[in-house]
Amino acid sequence: MPTLIDLRRRIRSVRNSQQVTQAMKTVATARYKKAYRLVVGRRPFWHTFPELAISLTRMLSLPEHPFLQVRREKKILTLVVTSDKGLCGAFNSNLLNTASKFLEEKKESGEIMVIPIGKKAVNYFQRSTYQVEKSYFERVDKRVPEISNDLSHYLDYQFIFQRIDSVYVLYNEFRSIIAPRITLTRVLPIANTVKEWPASYHEPDWEPEAKRIIDYLLKFYLKSQLLHFLSESQAAEQAARMMAMENATKNAEELISDLVLLLNKIRQASITTELLEIQTAVEALRQQGV
Repeated sequence: MPTLIDLRRRIRSVRNSQQVTQAMKTVATARYKKAYRLVVGRRPFWHTFPELAISLTRMLSLPEHPFLQVRREKKILTLVVTSDKGLCGAFNSNLLNTASKFLEEKKESGEIMVIPIGKKAVNYFQRSTYQVEKSYFERVDKRVPEISNDLSHYLDYQFIFQRIDSVYVLYNEFRSIIAPRITLTRVLPIANTVKEWPASYHEPDWEPEAKRIIDYLLKFYLKSQLLHFLSESQAAEQAARMMAMENATKNAEELISDLVLLLNKIRQASITTELLEIQTAVEALRQQGV
């Protein structure tokens, strides 16, 4: 059985940990609110712009844009988005398990290349046999626009010159505070699911020429979708960390209650033992006639 001093030290240690988790929860809550406002505010654009961009390409009697050309998947590039830090529950482990299964399936059909985003993904794929093309880590949350811009230029060049045949993104999409949803999306080639325009439609005059406008829109589409995926992952990460720290704080409180109860029981047992010893000594003295 632990001694009283051991229990007091343990209670003090758990209380210190509880203060840390409470502070981390407060920080995660502030970051979550900021990321949530960004994601919710831009979702209407992110969800409707792809249809608009593809619709405009279908309006024109132009050669099919390279971004819309579906090729046999001989070279597959996958972007895996995780966090830089831990302490966010199963946020990273579930995503990396899903990524591992997906890459194993795709390995049979073509060459696999990976771009890990976030220190957790970088560390994971450093130990794997997959070819890592690029990597992004260290303060990813502060560099989301920079990373999406750099990736869009890189993917544009690689796909147009047929160095890759398809691009997938695997990330945690923010759905609720309780749990994110692991989402797998094909970014390139762009899925052409828009219906045909009616025959009575009259094509407008374009200024500048339509080809340049479509090329700009589809490249802007690629950049905006990468920004979308990274922003969703940031919001989901902060929500997961906030919930993990809240659960840790509650668990620490329960552990402290159990330790205090055990401490009181030991103290009570010690007091009872001392009283019994005193009573025994008194009774012995009485029998001796003292």
